[in-house]
Amino acid sequence: MTDTIVAMKGIEKRFPGVHALKAVDFDLRAGEVHALMGENGAGKSTLMKILSGIYARDGGTLRIMGQDAAPTSPREAQALGIGIIHQELALMNDLTAAQNIFIGREPRKSLGRLDERQLNADAAAIFASMNLNLAPTTRVGGLTIAKQQMIEIAKALSFRSRILVMDEPTAALNDAEIAELFVIIRRLKAEGVGIIYISHKMDELKRIADRVTVMRDGAHVGTVDAAETPVSRIISMMVGREVGEEFVAPPDLSAAPVALEVRGLCRGREIRDVSFSVRKGEILGFAGLMGAGRTEVARAIFGADPLDAGEVFVEGRKTDIRSPHDAVRAGIGYLSEDRKQFGLATGMNVRANIAMASMPRFTSAAGTLDEGAMRRVAKNYIQRLGIRTPSDTQEVRLLSGGNQQKVVIAKWLLRDCNILIFDEPTRGIDVGAKAEIYRLLQALAAEGKAIVVISSELPEVMRLSHRIAVMCEGRLTGILPGGRETGQEDIMHLATLRAPAMQPEGATT
Repeated sequence: MTDTIVAMKGIEKRFPGVHALKAVDFDLRAGEVHALMGENGAGKSTLMKILSGIYARDGGTLRIMGQDAAPTSPREAQALGIGIIHQELALMNDLTAAQNIFIGREPRKSLGRLDERQLNADAAAIFASMNLNLAPTTRVGGLTIAKQQMIEIAKALSFRSRILVMDEPTAALNDAEIAELFVIIRRLKAEGVGIIYISHKMDELKRIADRVTVMRDGAHVGTVDAAETPVSRIISMMVGREVGEEFVAPPDLSAAPVALEVRGLCRGREIRDVSFSVRKGEILGFAGLMGAGRTEVARAIFGADPLDAGEVFVEGRKTDIRSPHDAVRAGIGYLSEDRKQFGLATGMNVRANIAMASMPRFTSAAGTLDEGAMRRVAKNYIQRLGIRTPSDTQEVRLLSGGNQQKVVIAKWLLRDCNILIFDEPTRGIDVGAKAEIYRLLQALAAEGKAIVVISSELPEVMRLSHRIAVMCEGRLTGILPGGRETGQEDIMHLATLRAPAMQPEGATT
């Protein structure tokens, strides 16, 4: 790994009022995975947009394969051998795998007719080079996210890309799918492809990265060897301070009132006789493999999906929840794992998003909005939750992931929800923002809120939870104590049981 295929020196980029990149150095060698790390807003995306021709640099030099380069469009970057696999997949679900790979570049017969046989043969050759067992004629909409990710990689390779940028490639993958992706990455490395790997998952560094470059506030902090550098050191480089991995000391909540209790929830094969309770001041974590039924339980409690059977009790009272409106009236707030689709109106400003679930409070009998009251409330939550935004009129789409999440939390706090369900609360959020979200959840619990946290990251569940509920194939297979009493092996044992091994402790207490 000595051949440098990307060399960026002293890269500068300014936007109105923002010095986005400050003399940044970055290089990539053939046959390596070079992780690019940093908090949201550190400048990673801006640097990659310069590499891929979306932005023009204001200063510095860029050399690709030893030659000076200045791509002015993604098409020019592709011609230079640069492929980018974005976190948000850009595939057409109704087309086949082969059609997605070669869209706009389809092989043609005489008179311009599509050569379907050649199209499928070309796609099959790329899949074979990746050792990917997938029929080119498979419709993309019926594939898993992991397989769709592979098609994005195949599309990049179809341009003969020697440089691949992968932006959060494992954000929506389970452990088995991540392992499958890593096999492909190692094969590409062996063929001399250089990979720039952007991720917030610290545990992936040791598994896949050769080197790590850290950025902070638009500047290059340092480049280190992944195998020889402790993760704690990389985290401190990212945030400029030490971020501890403290476990909560589970408080004695035996005398606290039960805020939420569910009994015998059933919905097809997704939810099978699930019962549990959450006390005021408690954080109950939900763990399990992808497809275990955790999100389905949350959506059922919130009234987003109908139940076949089961009962929900809020503060001891049986509550009939048939819609999200019923859940909100009962004091339940749900922060979806897809905050952009289900939690935010990204084209609206911070003020409107915070007030969204409480609009009657700001609406007069004549139907006019009290903008002054909305502004005061928004500013209060911006200050209380530490939402980093130029003003309450900033569009939410322009905020970082962590700050978007805080806006959703503010929306439900304003609605005065005493039961809050957080589904993947830190997905796509950098390590510094994660620590802030953790502190916020712990503070809400300390105020007496009942918190349910669903997370695919076991260290997150273990760090936050007072108790940990584990699911497998739609069933609750056990409830474990939080803190240091429970190890990852204990959780994984329950997460792979096909039937309940025990009556869940505390399920109805």
